[in-house]
Amino acid sequence: MSATAIPAKPRGLAPLLSWRRLRFTFCFSTAFGLLIGFGWESGVLAAVDRAWLLGLTALLAFGLFEQWPKRLPRWVARWVLQVVAVAVAMPCTTFAIYALSTPPGAPPFWREDLRLAGFGMFSVLGVLLAPWVALGALVRQKEALARHQALAFELERSELERQALDARMHLLQAQVKPHFLFNTLANVQALVDTGSPQASTVLRSLIAYLRAAVPRLNEPTTTLGQELDLVEAYLELMHMRMPDRLTFALHVDAAARTLRCPPMTLLTLVENAVRHGIDPNEEGGRIDIFVEHAGTRCQVRVVDTGIGLRRSGDGLGTGLSTLRERLKLFFGEDAELRLSERQPRGVVAEIDFPASGADST
Repeated sequence: MSATAIPAKPRGLAPLLSWRRLRFTFCFSTAFGLLIGFGWESGVLAAVDRAWLLGLTALLAFGLFEQWPKRLPRWVARWVLQVVAVAVAMPCTTFAIYALSTPPGAPPFWREDLRLAGFGMFSVLGVLLAPWVALGALVRQKEALARHQALAFELERSELERQALDARMHLLQAQVKPHFLFNTLANVQALVDTGSPQASTVLRSLIAYLRAAVPRLNEPTTTLGQELDLVEAYLELMHMRMPDRLTFALHVDAAARTLRCPPMTLLTLVENAVRHGIDPNEEGGRIDIFVEHAGTRCQVRVVDTGIGLRRSGDGLGTGLSTLRERLKLFFGEDAELRLSERQPRGVVAEIDFPASGADST
Protein backbone atom coordinates (compact mmCIF):
# COMPACT_ATOMS: atom_id res chain seq x y z
CA MET A 1 0.00 0.00 0.00
CA SER A 2 1.02 3.60 -0.44
CA ALA A 3 0.75 6.58 1.88
CA THR A 4 -2.24 5.04 3.62
CA ALA A 5 -0.39 1.83 4.53
CA ILE A 6 -0.76 0.59 8.07
CA PRO A 7 2.27 1.69 10.09
CA ALA A 8 4.40 -0.85 11.89
CA LYS A 9 3.63 -1.33 15.56
CA PRO A 10 5.92 0.93 17.62
CA ARG A 11 8.47 -0.86 19.75
CA GLY A 12 10.51 0.02 22.81
CA LEU A 13 9.74 1.24 26.30
CA ALA A 14 7.52 4.17 25.28
CA PRO A 15 4.57 2.13 23.94
CA LEU A 16 5.05 -0.46 26.71
CA LEU A 17 4.59 2.20 29.40
CA SER A 18 2.28 4.54 27.55
CA TRP A 19 0.20 6.98 29.54
CA ARG A 20 -3.05 5.24 28.58
CA ARG A 21 -1.82 1.88 29.83
CA LEU A 22 -0.39 3.33 33.03
CA ARG A 23 -3.61 5.21 33.74
CA PHE A 24 -5.77 2.13 33.28
CA THR A 25 -3.42 -0.03 35.36
CA PHE A 26 -3.37 2.53 38.16
CA CYS A 27 -7.18 2.85 38.24
CA PHE A 28 -7.84 -0.88 38.10
CA SER A 29 -5.18 -1.69 40.70
CA THR A 30 -6.51 1.00 43.04
CA ALA A 31 -10.05 -0.37 42.76
CA PHE A 32 -8.75 -3.91 43.32
CA GLY A 33 -6.71 -2.83 46.36
CA LEU A 34 -9.62 -0.91 47.90
CA LEU A 35 -11.96 -3.83 47.33
CA ILE A 36 -9.89 -6.27 49.35
CA GLY A 37 -8.26 -3.70 51.67
CA PHE A 38 -11.21 -3.07 53.95
CA GLY A 39 -10.76 -5.27 56.96
CA TRP A 40 -7.23 -6.07 55.89
CA GLU A 41 -5.00 -6.48 58.93
CA SER A 42 -2.18 -4.41 57.43
CA GLY A 43 -4.59 -1.64 56.34
CA VAL A 44 -6.04 -0.35 53.08
CA LEU A 45 -2.84 1.40 51.97
CA ALA A 46 -0.84 -1.81 52.26
CA ALA A 47 -3.41 -3.64 50.11
CA VAL A 48 -3.40 -0.83 47.52
CA ASP A 49 0.41 -0.82 47.44
CA ARG A 50 0.48 -4.56 46.77
CA ALA A 51 -2.22 -4.15 44.09
CA TRP A 52 -0.16 -1.42 42.37
CA LEU A 53 2.91 -3.65 42.30
CA LEU A 54 0.90 -6.53 40.90
CA GLY A 55 -0.67 -4.27 38.26
CA LEU A 56 2.68 -2.82 37.20
CA THR A 57 4.18 -6.30 36.96
CA ALA A 58 1.25 -7.52 34.85
CA LEU A 59 1.66 -4.48 32.57
CA LEU A 60 5.38 -5.17 32.12
CA ALA A 61 4.75 -8.86 31.37
CA PHE A 62 2.02 -7.99 28.92
CA GLY A 63 4.16 -5.43 27.10
CA LEU A 64 7.37 -7.48 27.20
CA PHE A 65 5.87 -10.46 25.39
CA GLU A 66 4.01 -8.12 23.07
CA GLN A 67 7.39 -7.17 21.56
CA TRP A 68 9.65 -10.10 22.41
CA PRO A 69 10.60 -12.41 20.89
CA LYS A 70 10.28 -10.79 17.45
CA ARG A 71 9.59 -14.13 15.81
CA LEU A 72 7.52 -16.95 17.25
CA PRO A 73 6.97 -20.50 16.00
CA ARG A 74 3.84 -20.86 13.96
CA TRP A 75 2.22 -23.03 16.60
CA VAL A 76 2.56 -20.31 19.28
CA ALA A 77 0.12 -17.40 19.24
CA ARG A 78 1.52 -14.20 20.70
CA TRP A 79 -1.69 -13.39 22.55
CA VAL A 80 -1.53 -16.77 24.32
CA LEU A 81 2.05 -16.03 25.37
CA GLN A 82 0.99 -12.65 26.75
CA VAL A 83 -1.96 -14.04 28.73
CA VAL A 84 0.13 -16.90 30.18
CA ALA A 85 2.92 -14.47 31.10
CA VAL A 86 0.47 -12.25 32.97
CA ALA A 87 -1.04 -15.23 34.79
CA VAL A 88 2.40 -16.57 35.82
CA ALA A 89 3.55 -13.12 36.93
CA MET A 90 0.80 -12.82 39.55
CA PRO A 91 1.88 -15.55 42.04
CA CYS A 92 5.57 -14.91 41.34
CA THR A 93 5.18 -11.19 42.09
CA THR A 94 3.07 -11.89 45.16
CA PHE A 95 5.70 -14.31 46.45
CA ALA A 96 8.41 -11.68 45.91
CA ILE A 97 6.36 -9.02 47.71
CA TYR A 98 5.75 -11.17 50.77
CA ALA A 99 9.30 -12.54 50.84
CA LEU A 100 10.88 -9.08 50.60
CA SER A 101 8.49 -7.56 53.13
CA THR A 102 9.39 -10.12 55.78
CA PRO A 103 11.43 -8.39 58.53
CA PRO A 104 14.96 -9.74 59.19
CA GLY A 105 14.91 -12.59 61.66
CA ALA A 106 11.16 -13.16 61.26
CA PRO A 107 9.85 -16.54 60.13
CA PRO A 108 8.96 -16.93 56.46
CA PHE A 109 5.46 -15.75 55.54
CA TRP A 110 4.29 -19.29 54.71
CA ARG A 111 4.74 -20.20 58.38
CA GLU A 112 2.35 -17.45 59.47
CA ASP A 113 -1.28 -18.24 58.84
CA LEU A 114 -2.45 -14.65 58.29
CA ARG A 115 0.33 -13.76 55.87
CA LEU A 116 -0.03 -17.06 54.08
CA ALA A 117 -3.75 -16.39 53.72
CA GLY A 118 -2.97 -12.92 52.29
CA PHE A 119 -0.48 -14.43 49.90
CA GLY A 120 -3.05 -16.99 48.77
CA MET A 121 -5.79 -14.43 48.28
CA PHE A 122 -3.61 -12.04 46.24
CA SER A 123 -2.25 -14.92 44.17
CA VAL A 124 -5.62 -16.51 43.44
CA LEU A 125 -7.40 -13.23 42.68
CA GLY A 126 -4.45 -12.10 40.54
CA VAL A 127 -4.49 -15.33 38.52
CA LEU A 128 -8.26 -15.10 38.12
CA LEU A 129 -8.53 -11.41 37.17
CA ALA A 130 -5.30 -10.39 35.45
CA PRO A 131 -5.56 -12.79 32.44
CA TRP A 132 -9.11 -11.62 31.76
CA VAL A 133 -7.99 -8.01 31.88
CA ALA A 134 -5.18 -8.91 29.47
CA LEU A 135 -7.68 -10.60 27.14
CA GLY A 136 -9.89 -7.53 27.27
CA ALA A 137 -6.92 -5.34 26.35
CA LEU A 138 -6.07 -7.66 23.45
CA VAL A 139 -9.65 -7.51 22.17
CA ARG A 140 -9.56 -3.71 22.28
CA GLN A 141 -6.25 -3.75 20.43
CA LYS A 142 -7.69 -6.01 17.74
CA GLU A 143 -10.74 -3.77 17.37
CA ALA A 144 -8.59 -0.65 17.13
CA LEU A 145 -6.36 -2.35 14.56
CA ALA A 146 -9.41 -3.45 12.57
CA ARG A 147 -10.78 0.10 12.58
CA HIS A 148 -7.40 1.46 11.53
CA GLN A 149 -7.16 -1.09 8.72
CA ALA A 150 -10.69 -0.32 7.56
CA LEU A 151 -9.93 3.41 7.54
CA ALA A 152 -6.65 2.84 5.72
CA PHE A 153 -8.33 0.63 3.13
CA GLU A 154 -11.12 3.16 2.68
CA LEU A 155 -8.64 5.98 2.17
CA GLU A 156 -6.70 3.83 -0.26
CA ARG A 157 -9.88 2.96 -2.15
CA SER A 158 -10.92 6.61 -2.31
CA GLU A 159 -7.49 7.59 -3.60
CA LEU A 160 -7.59 4.87 -6.25
CA GLU A 161 -11.08 5.92 -7.29
CA ARG A 162 -9.93 9.53 -7.58
CA GLN A 163 -6.95 8.49 -9.68
CA ALA A 164 -9.19 6.37 -11.88
CA LEU A 165 -11.58 9.29 -12.36
CA ASP A 166 -8.71 11.59 -13.23
CA ALA A 167 -7.36 9.08 -15.72
CA ARG A 168 -10.83 8.64 -17.20
CA MET A 169 -11.30 12.40 -17.50
CA HIS A 170 -7.95 12.81 -19.25
CA LEU A 171 -8.81 9.96 -21.60
CA LEU A 172 -12.15 11.50 -22.48
CA GLN A 173 -10.55 14.90 -23.06
CA ALA A 174 -7.91 13.24 -25.23
CA GLN A 175 -10.77 11.83 -27.31
CA VAL A 176 -12.28 15.30 -27.63
CA LYS A 177 -9.05 16.83 -28.97
CA PRO A 178 -8.74 14.86 -32.23
CA HIS A 179 -12.52 14.79 -32.67
CA PHE A 180 -12.74 18.58 -32.67
CA LEU A 181 -9.45 19.25 -34.42
CA PHE A 182 -10.00 16.81 -37.28
CA ASN A 183 -13.52 18.07 -37.91
CA THR A 184 -12.31 21.67 -38.11
CA LEU A 185 -9.38 20.79 -40.36
CA ALA A 186 -11.78 18.89 -42.62
CA ASN A 187 -13.75 22.12 -43.03
CA VAL A 188 -10.57 24.01 -44.00
CA GLN A 189 -9.62 21.26 -46.42
CA ALA A 190 -13.02 21.57 -48.10
CA LEU A 191 -12.37 25.27 -48.70
CA VAL A 192 -8.93 24.56 -50.12
CA ASP A 193 -10.27 21.81 -52.40
CA THR A 194 -12.91 24.12 -53.81
CA GLY A 195 -10.39 26.92 -54.33
CA SER A 196 -12.27 29.30 -52.09
CA PRO A 197 -10.53 32.69 -51.68
CA GLN A 198 -11.56 32.55 -48.01
CA ALA A 199 -9.34 29.53 -47.33
CA SER A 200 -6.33 31.61 -46.28
CA THR A 201 -8.42 33.85 -44.03
CA VAL A 202 -10.18 30.90 -42.47
CA LEU A 203 -6.89 29.11 -41.88
CA ARG A 204 -5.46 32.14 -40.11
CA SER A 205 -8.57 32.35 -37.97
CA LEU A 206 -8.29 28.65 -37.23
CA ILE A 207 -4.67 29.00 -36.11
CA ALA A 208 -5.56 31.89 -33.83
CA TYR A 209 -8.49 29.93 -32.46
CA LEU A 210 -6.49 26.77 -31.79
CA ARG A 211 -3.80 28.75 -29.98
CA ALA A 212 -6.46 29.82 -27.52
CA ALA A 213 -8.47 26.57 -27.42
CA VAL A 214 -5.96 23.70 -27.36
CA PRO A 215 -4.12 24.69 -24.13
CA ARG A 216 -7.46 24.69 -22.29
CA LEU A 217 -8.14 21.09 -23.27
CA ASN A 218 -5.60 19.94 -20.68
CA GLU A 219 -7.20 21.94 -17.88
CA PRO A 220 -9.46 19.91 -15.58
CA THR A 221 -12.02 22.71 -15.41
CA THR A 222 -12.96 25.97 -17.08
CA THR A 223 -15.65 28.63 -16.82
CA LEU A 224 -18.69 29.23 -18.95
CA GLY A 225 -17.23 32.63 -19.82
CA GLN A 226 -14.17 30.99 -21.36
CA GLU A 227 -16.38 28.43 -23.10
CA LEU A 228 -18.53 31.19 -24.56
CA ASP A 229 -15.48 33.01 -25.88
CA LEU A 230 -14.31 29.83 -27.62
CA VAL A 231 -17.79 29.11 -28.97
CA GLU A 232 -18.12 32.61 -30.37
CA ALA A 233 -14.72 32.30 -32.07
CA TYR A 234 -15.70 28.88 -33.45
CA LEU A 235 -19.00 30.17 -34.83
CA GLU A 236 -17.25 33.14 -36.41
CA LEU A 237 -14.90 30.67 -38.04
CA MET A 238 -17.80 28.55 -39.32
CA HIS A 239 -19.64 31.65 -40.48
CA MET A 240 -16.63 32.60 -42.61
CA ARG A 241 -16.79 29.17 -44.21
CA MET A 242 -20.51 29.36 -44.98
CA PRO A 243 -21.58 33.01 -44.61
CA ASP A 244 -24.93 32.54 -46.36
CA ARG A 245 -25.90 29.38 -44.52
CA LEU A 246 -25.10 30.04 -40.87
CA THR A 247 -26.34 32.69 -38.49
CA PHE A 248 -26.07 32.61 -34.71
CA ALA A 249 -26.80 34.54 -31.56
CA LEU A 250 -25.77 34.23 -27.91
CA HIS A 251 -28.23 34.94 -25.09
CA VAL A 252 -26.19 34.81 -21.90
CA ASP A 253 -26.96 35.63 -18.29
CA ALA A 254 -23.93 37.63 -17.17
CA ALA A 255 -23.98 35.95 -13.73
CA ALA A 256 -23.38 32.58 -15.38
CA ARG A 257 -20.02 33.46 -16.96
CA THR A 258 -18.07 32.60 -13.79
CA LEU A 259 -19.65 29.16 -13.30
CA ARG A 260 -17.44 26.09 -13.62
CA CYS A 261 -17.83 23.28 -16.15
CA PRO A 262 -15.66 20.67 -17.88
CA PRO A 263 -13.60 21.99 -20.84
CA MET A 264 -15.29 21.80 -24.26
CA THR A 265 -18.77 21.37 -22.76
CA LEU A 266 -20.53 24.11 -24.67
CA LEU A 267 -18.27 23.82 -27.69
CA THR A 268 -19.19 20.14 -28.10
CA LEU A 269 -22.89 21.01 -28.30
CA VAL A 270 -22.30 23.84 -30.78
CA GLU A 271 -19.95 21.79 -32.94
CA ASN A 272 -22.50 18.97 -32.96
CA ALA A 273 -25.20 21.42 -34.09
CA VAL A 274 -23.01 22.70 -36.92
CA ARG A 275 -21.75 19.31 -38.06
CA HIS A 276 -24.99 17.31 -37.81
CA GLY A 277 -27.63 20.03 -38.15
CA ILE A 278 -26.55 23.05 -40.16
CA ASP A 279 -23.84 21.72 -42.45
CA PRO A 280 -25.85 18.86 -44.01
CA ASN A 281 -28.81 21.20 -44.62
CA GLU A 282 -28.73 22.84 -48.04
CA GLU A 283 -30.52 25.88 -46.68
CA GLY A 284 -28.25 26.12 -43.66
CA GLY A 285 -29.81 27.37 -40.49
CA ARG A 286 -29.49 29.32 -37.26
CA ILE A 287 -27.96 28.48 -33.90
CA ASP A 288 -29.14 30.16 -30.70
CA ILE A 289 -27.26 29.66 -27.46
CA PHE A 290 -29.06 30.32 -24.17
CA VAL A 291 -27.21 30.32 -20.83
CA GLU A 292 -29.37 30.93 -17.75
CA HIS A 293 -28.35 31.01 -14.09
CA ALA A 294 -31.21 30.43 -11.67
CA GLY A 295 -30.33 29.99 -8.00
CA THR A 296 -28.24 26.87 -7.50
CA ARG A 297 -28.70 25.57 -11.05
CA CYS A 298 -27.48 26.55 -14.49
CA GLN A 299 -29.14 25.63 -17.76
CA VAL A 300 -27.46 25.73 -21.15
CA ARG A 301 -29.48 25.31 -24.35
CA VAL A 302 -28.19 25.10 -27.90
CA VAL A 303 -31.05 25.39 -30.39
CA ASP A 304 -30.50 24.88 -34.10
CA THR A 305 -32.77 24.91 -37.14
CA GLY A 306 -30.87 22.18 -38.97
CA ILE A 307 -32.07 18.87 -40.33
CA GLY A 308 -33.05 17.46 -36.96
CA LEU A 309 -32.16 14.24 -35.19
CA ARG A 310 -30.59 11.84 -37.66
CA ARG A 311 -28.10 9.09 -36.96
CA SER A 312 -25.34 8.63 -39.48
CA GLY A 313 -22.31 6.32 -39.52
CA ASP A 314 -20.49 8.07 -36.69
CA GLY A 315 -23.83 9.38 -35.44
CA LEU A 316 -24.67 12.00 -32.87
CA GLY A 317 -23.25 9.73 -30.19
CA THR A 318 -19.48 10.21 -30.58
CA GLY A 319 -19.12 13.72 -29.18
CA LEU A 320 -22.25 13.74 -27.03
CA SER A 321 -21.68 10.37 -25.36
CA THR A 322 -18.19 11.55 -24.43
CA LEU A 323 -19.69 14.79 -23.10
CA ARG A 324 -22.17 12.82 -20.99
CA GLU A 325 -19.35 10.89 -19.37
CA ARG A 326 -17.32 14.04 -18.71
CA LEU A 327 -20.34 15.70 -17.11
CA LYS A 328 -20.88 12.64 -14.93
CA LEU A 329 -17.24 12.60 -13.85
CA PHE A 330 -17.33 16.33 -13.07
CA PHE A 331 -20.79 16.68 -11.44
CA GLY A 332 -21.66 13.08 -10.54
CA GLU A 333 -25.35 12.30 -11.00
CA ASP A 334 -26.32 15.96 -10.54
CA ALA A 335 -26.01 16.94 -14.21
CA GLU A 336 -28.22 15.98 -17.15
CA LEU A 337 -27.83 16.20 -20.92
CA ARG A 338 -31.06 16.09 -22.96
CA LEU A 339 -31.70 16.06 -26.71
CA SER A 340 -35.11 16.77 -28.25
CA GLU A 341 -36.63 17.61 -31.62
CA ARG A 342 -37.46 21.22 -32.39
CA GLN A 343 -40.54 22.05 -34.39
CA PRO A 344 -40.83 22.49 -37.30
CA ARG A 345 -37.22 21.32 -37.60
CA GLY A 346 -33.97 21.29 -35.72
CA VAL A 347 -32.65 20.04 -32.42
CA VAL A 348 -32.59 21.37 -28.87
CA ALA A 349 -29.62 20.23 -26.75
CA GLU A 350 -29.90 21.07 -23.05
CA ILE A 351 -27.52 20.69 -20.12
CA ASP A 352 -28.68 21.26 -16.56
CA PHE A 353 -25.97 21.23 -13.88
CA PRO A 354 -25.14 22.67 -10.43
CA ALA A 355 -24.03 26.28 -10.37
CA SER A 356 -20.61 26.33 -8.74
CA GLY A 357 -18.48 29.47 -9.04
CA ALA A 358 -14.86 29.61 -10.20
CA ASP A 359 -13.68 30.48 -6.68
CA SER A 360 -15.85 27.98 -4.83
CA THR A 361 -13.50 24.98 -4.97
